[in-house]
Amino acid sequence: MSNNKSALITGVTGQDGAYLSQLLLGKGYEVYGLLARRSTDTLWRLRELGVDKDVRFIDGDLSDLSSLIRAMETSKAGEVYNLGAQSFVGSSWQQPILTAQVDGVGALNVLEAVRIVNSSAHFYQASTSEMFGLIQAEKQDETTPFYPRSPYGVAKLMAHWATVNYRESFKMHASSGILFNHESPLRGIEFVTRKVTDAVAAIKLGQQKELRLGNIDSKRDWGFAGDYVEAMWLMTQQAEGDDYVVATGITTTVRDMCEIAFKHVGLNYRDHLVIDERFFRPAEVDVLLGNPAKAQAKLGWSPKTSVEQLITMMVDADLRRRKG
Repeated sequence: MSNNKSALITGVTGQDGAYLSQLLLGKGYEVYGLLARRSTDTLWRLRELGVDKDVRFIDGDLSDLSSLIRAMETSKAGEVYNLGAQSFVGSSWQQPILTAQVDGVGALNVLEAVRIVNSSAHFYQASTSEMFGLIQAEKQDETTPFYPRSPYGVAKLMAHWATVNYRESFKMHASSGILFNHESPLRGIEFVTRKVTDAVAAIKLGQQKELRLGNIDSKRDWGFAGDYVEAMWLMTQQAEGDDYVVATGITTTVRDMCEIAFKHVGLNYRDHLVIDERFFRPAEVDVLLGNPAKAQAKLGWSPKTSVEQLITMMVDADLRRRKG
């Protein structure tokens, strides 16, 4: 178990970064967040959870090793969580090189900074179920072969294997959480779950008429991000680093998700849903379904939030936002 109660989080302004900050602050950590300078407001998620004043921000970027070394020196972090990424799968075809630099080489930069400054720090890498891609087993676990189907999945696979390599080469406490889709009211509007729940709220309030989606028969294993960040923390508390699948073990189609969301506000999804071929991907991942048995056995972790609870929570939050 790491006994240094200082943590450094890259991607601190994202969905997972906000929930992880809240969790660690609640456990008495000093939380440092790497803040890449952007012209848009990136702190809204931290504000929504009421923790924006409690996180100590350090200027830096995953593409700049020197800034990561300084962040390690400033934070004196005993735990490092690399959550920073270009995380929208759809954009990775338009920006494959950026995705590779940020998600692949960026993770390598963080590992190097940890190795150089404090190789005994416990490191967490945000891996992804998208690495499984064209699935090689009905349920995916830590032994399932990878077959990524997007530049995002390919870049994340580099980061994943780099984490394994640093664990084995330098005896670092480095873990990867192979997280299946996890959502929340803090999800970005470009992701399909939030696109659906925001549209449901807008349609219910008479602000728009229809919801346009691509492949609604694709299946995903959706969980709540607030549950999943606890698994991240548990990984860094183990005696040694390892890789864990974090999932619910239940698969749901996009169609089913739409039905749940619309039904929650008393509407029928068939009256408002339009299939738009523009939203189909060049290479589709049809099914993802995780087997979290190892995380349950070794970490004592299991999800607390059902997909129905998750979707209705997101619809309610979007209704509040839409009403102003």
